[in-house]
Amino acid sequence: MNKLVDDNLHETRNNLVKEIIKLSNAQFNGRPDMNEWSIAQVCHHLVLVEEASLKAIAWGLKETGSTPKERKNVDTILLNRTKKLKAPKIVEPDVEPFEVQQIIDLLNESRKKLMTFLNTIEDKSVLAEKSVMHPALGELPLDQWIEQIYLHEQRHIEQINELKLLLEVSP
Repeated sequence: MNKLVDDNLHETRNNLVKEIIKLSNAQFNGRPDMNEWSIAQVCHHLVLVEEASLKAIAWGLKETGSTPKERKNVDTILLNRTKKLKAPKIVEPDVEPFEVQQIIDLLNESRKKLMTFLNTIEDKSVLAEKSVMHPALGELPLDQWIEQIYLHEQRHIEQINELKLLLEVSP
């Protein structure tokens, strides 16, 4: 995997953890209204998305006959928060409350699994040659599935910051 993607995965995850580490469990699980997720649920969603992305990449690598697909401006799509994206059922978070450390542990575990898996891929160029259907982005090359993990996290870090303001959490 290229160093930029690796650095972005690492930096974005560190930024996410910085945003949540000092929250009380009440702040973490607070919801501005019942139609919005709590910060805890946003983070659980990120864990589920990373796990689902790993499965999609693994599945895509096993597929034969997959041809390279057109690259998309994943950053433009995911970082534009004016366009609301509906989470597929498979990555909807639990409604039960979470503890901050519990979510940090889940985030660490999902990232460790992702990185361990990616490090088993000998020829990384295959990631640009195969693609899998993404529920929000359409047919997506596997290397862009990796990029969308940190871009998706960046999108939700903005949401977390907005939720903190709504919940009046001091910085």
